[in-house]
Amino acid sequence: MISLNHTGISHTIFHFLGIPGLEDQHVWISIPFFISYVIALLGNSLLICIILTKHSLHEPMYLFLCMLARADVVLSTCTVPQALAIFWFRAGEISLDRCITQFFIIHCTFISESGILLVMAFDRYIAICYPLRYTTILTHALIGKIGVTIFLRSFCMIFPIIFLLKRLTFCQNKIIPHTYCEHIGLAKYACNDISVNIWYGLFVIVSTVVLDVLLIFVSYLLILHAVFHMPSRDARHKALNTCGSHVCIIVLFYGPAIFTTLTQRFGRHIPPHIHILLANVCILVPPMLNPIIYGIKTKQIREQVVHIFFPKQK
Repeated sequence: MISLNHTGISHTIFHFLGIPGLEDQHVWISIPFFISYVIALLGNSLLICIILTKHSLHEPMYLFLCMLARADVVLSTCTVPQALAIFWFRAGEISLDRCITQFFIIHCTFISESGILLVMAFDRYIAICYPLRYTTILTHALIGKIGVTIFLRSFCMIFPIIFLLKRLTFCQNKIIPHTYCEHIGLAKYACNDISVNIWYGLFVIVSTVVLDVLLIFVSYLLILHAVFHMPSRDARHKALNTCGSHVCIIVLFYGPAIFTTLTQRFGRHIPPHIHILLANVCILVPPMLNPIIYGIKTKQIREQVVHIFFPKQK
């Protein structure tokens, strides 16, 4: 991966292509992007407002959900408006510093969401296995510390990549066939050896997302073990029902990401625009559907939403 280019030129301005091969369809493609973003922004903002303003929802599960909603807003806002600018105005120009900043925010937020899903699994484990000690274990102080730890973990993991990218000389193609910046997607345009970038990127994924998935799996094994040892059928049904929304969100978050990774690794004959569309699905779908899932499946949130839009007439 070493280039013999010795011109000393390093690009500082790049240009996004959008969805390669579908440039003439960008206006139509922008419609689901716009609708998804509006739903994600309004849905998550409403969820945050309801949880913060209703004292009865200041329980661990809802506070973790509030963290997830905030992360969804950041992830959507960091990517979709730029994609819409590319689709509508062909405004694909971006500086190297801005590209690195966008990559940093996206990756930090993604790892933070993975960490939040992990602590939400831990929350369900405590609620089901130790219901009488639930609020004494997960105090507001501990929840705050958990939130700070999640942020610091993602920040410390992604921060070194800034320097790994800054050391590179970008003397190859400056056209990026994508709608947002990625680590390796940007690094592959360097003339230097990017082996360190590849190995560190793999380390970050394994030590955060992969580890989170394994721990979530272990948490649910423990939850299922506890549930199936409950004497009452109604108790088992109620316990499993409290996990339904979280399981749906886990599938929505990790499912597209895993599928995208597999297609990029093994789907060499898949057209480039399919890879880019799948990468955008990972950004668009979870933030849009998360508030809908919790709004439908969680009684307390559903009641608050109904009260806001259909207040009782006195």
